[in-house]
Amino acid sequence: MSTKVSDHVLSRLREWGVEHVFGYPGDGINGLLAAWGRAEDQPMFVQSRHEEMSAFEAVGYAKFSGRLGVCVATSGPGAIHLLNGLYDAKLDHVPVLAIVGQTHRTAMGGSYQQEVDLHSLFKDVASDFVETVTVPEQLPNVLDRAIRTAYARRCPTALIIPGDVQELDYSPPTHEFKMVPSSLDRSAWTAVPSDESLRRAAEILNSGDKVAILIGQGAAGAVDEVRDVAETLGAGVAKALLGKDVLSDELPYVTGSIGLLGTRPSYELMRDCDTLLTIGSSFPYTQFMPEFGKARGVQIDIDPHMVGMRYPYEVNLVGDARETLRRLIPMLRGEGRGREWFDTVCDNVARWHEVMERRAGLSADPINPEYVTRALDPLLPENAIVTSDSGSAANWYARHLNMRPGMRSSLSGTLATMGCGVPYAIGAKFAHPDRPAIALVGDGAMQMNGMAELITAAKYAGRWQDPRLVVGVFNNHDLNQVTWEMRAMEGAPSFLPSQELPDVRYAAFARSLGLTGIRVEKPEDVEAAWRAGLEADGPAVVEFLTDPAVPPIPPHSTWEQMEATAASILKGDADRGSMVRQGFKAKVQEFLPGRAKK
Repeated sequence: MSTKVSDHVLSRLREWGVEHVFGYPGDGINGLLAAWGRAEDQPMFVQSRHEEMSAFEAVGYAKFSGRLGVCVATSGPGAIHLLNGLYDAKLDHVPVLAIVGQTHRTAMGGSYQQEVDLHSLFKDVASDFVETVTVPEQLPNVLDRAIRTAYARRCPTALIIPGDVQELDYSPPTHEFKMVPSSLDRSAWTAVPSDESLRRAAEILNSGDKVAILIGQGAAGAVDEVRDVAETLGAGVAKALLGKDVLSDELPYVTGSIGLLGTRPSYELMRDCDTLLTIGSSFPYTQFMPEFGKARGVQIDIDPHMVGMRYPYEVNLVGDARETLRRLIPMLRGEGRGREWFDTVCDNVARWHEVMERRAGLSADPINPEYVTRALDPLLPENAIVTSDSGSAANWYARHLNMRPGMRSSLSGTLATMGCGVPYAIGAKFAHPDRPAIALVGDGAMQMNGMAELITAAKYAGRWQDPRLVVGVFNNHDLNQVTWEMRAMEGAPSFLPSQELPDVRYAAFARSLGLTGIRVEKPEDVEAAWRAGLEADGPAVVEFLTDPAVPPIPPHSTWEQMEATAASILKGDADRGSMVRQGFKAKVQEFLPGRAKK
């Protein structure tokens, strides 16, 4: 039997080490599906409920494995559905390859069924590389380039293969004019800055008395080096959300997340520092960074296109974080530094942990969502993978879950799209089938697509060595994050027709699929429910009835801002009484005296 183009595509993916492809079938990829049958499902075709979920699963797979995520979809509507997940990959700098079908070449330009101008469709999201295969000889070059580009530029790329091309006999490029051969090898490489720029950076860092470090996902391979720099300079370390799992929250100088979803000590660290070192982060909110002119700055980033933004850094070091820090550390001076700044940072962190514990202990109607997340924290397995969806659940994830060595976590950091929490966790399970995954999801995201992807979890749970995938649902009948943004930013009460959600029995739906489903209506049952979910012998949904009036208070909010927000809401918010009560109860915890030291 002759080798078809579709056979060669799958063969080349296997040569690249691709083990899973996340997709949804359609007649635009019938040739590829037939090849999968001939290849005995190698690489494994993972069927989602929707192409957008396929893309999210590929992103989750790539984020938690460091390897290429691959998704596949049919022409027209299938390709369109991939876009949101691919934009998530683009904005969070994740290597993903999308392989999509197209109508037969003979029908192109004829306004044929499902004919969409896919080059125009993908030219932004896959701007680094998008190509259509029109003859077999283009392979393997275009496929290899798509994969190399995705890895090298940490981005999504797209390969479009018309249906009739998939079924052509494969013929490799020859040694002729206008043929482009290709090779498979992809050797490791490292970028490092010049010695002169390193010396300039060291001068700035050594001259600072109050050094702050901000890390993102780009610092993930430099954990020991970040610790060395922080401890040498007596610095506090704040984390962008995509860097939440980089450094352990058990370290006393790690101030936690930064930004609207961040912590008070991270806000204070940036407010009061005189020197800023940013490592592997493009955190966009400059209002949470030092005031311009108040602090000197150094940035380390591997991407020369991303340096020099966000803050007026004096030195921009372009290079791999680990190798750059290894060269920088011998130039740094730790001796002679006072302990006052370092001790202040550590004291602020310790006090914040007490504040958050008190907030989690506040009564609510019926359950405080902060307590739900706080109760999970000590129960997390040491090798857990945690995902968070967008929404108010991300606030509790950012502030109450403490990452420890060996744990991984992520969310849609830049696109901040809803609906990624469950498919991220599924992608993580295929990347690490021997590790438990936990997704924190609001009821809005569950209704959007999380419930459908529980079907995917049920379908594949038997393939995972550790079958645990626990979905914690914050059921508050409200699109809570937007509700609070309307209150705080627009000075407007909640608009119920847009914000109120129907009460869905998520745990019951899980049980209907043969999964573990637990519904929690009282705070005294929260911890036991988490334990039951984590001890289940397969995927589990733990549904908590939480209070929508518990506010995700930003770390920089003042009494005056709280009062102004409350005044605007009292104009007519349906939940105004409980919201004001819960808001002031939460805020006052910051002003209570700390616990006496034993």
